[in-house]
Amino acid sequence: MEIMGYLASILIGISLGLIGGGGSILTVPVLVYLFGESPEVSTAYSLFIVGATSLVGGIRNASLGYVDYKIGLVFAIPAIIAVYLTRAYLVPSIPLEIISFGSFSLTKDVAIMLFFALIMLAASVSMIRNTKHPKRRNTSAATKFNIIGILAEGSIVGVLTGIVGAGGGFLIIPALVLFAKLPMKKAIGTSLLIIALKSLIGFTGDLQRNDLAIDWILLLSVTSFAVVGIFVGIYLAKFINGDSLKKGFGWFVLLMAAYIIFKQIG
Repeated sequence: MEIMGYLASILIGISLGLIGGGGSILTVPVLVYLFGESPEVSTAYSLFIVGATSLVGGIRNASLGYVDYKIGLVFAIPAIIAVYLTRAYLVPSIPLEIISFGSFSLTKDVAIMLFFALIMLAASVSMIRNTKHPKRRNTSAATKFNIIGILAEGSIVGVLTGIVGAGGGFLIIPALVLFAKLPMKKAIGTSLLIIALKSLIGFTGDLQRNDLAIDWILLLSVTSFAVVGIFVGIYLAKFINGDSLKKGFGWFVLLMAAYIIFKQIG
């Protein structure tokens, strides 16, 4: 199972390199089902793995000119604040047993996995749908709306990232295209740097917890394989149609979400 886990870790990086997201959708299931970690610990590890891998990919894309630092900073600031507060205070405050009546008990770990599966469903729909993006409008009203939209989306993504450990690329990239009017390649590169900043800073919220023991050997090993994968993904992106790949990956994510729901409820 560990060998399969490390092979899947490479796929985490490949996904991030090819489509600028999706890596965290794989990370939590890999850690839970292949490495046997608890959902809460897995969401913490996911922040570090996806954050470190995205940072490498973001730096690579920056060297190619595919990063908009100004837009990235506007999006990242509310996301960083939201994810840090969520990991440091909200997640630890969730009770181990959320709801209990009769023989039914909804535990914290089960709730996290079910919520994660719902996020996966939303991600799959976003990837499968073939939407056309509106043309750029050079008006002050549109610019003001874009900034408000980016700030709001950044906060939402930060909270979701904090709860389920997902990078949120499937939300960040559409926001950068629709609200900031970035071309797709620059949206992907900017998304990777945003994911890196908010995920790694969010992980510091877990480091300050006394009740969470970090297995650094496992964490750094999985991260290393994912980093290898992102270089492979960036290379393959030159030859593979991104839209077709995203749609195919969306169907895979949909099946994964259905599996998680079935396994947790079953």
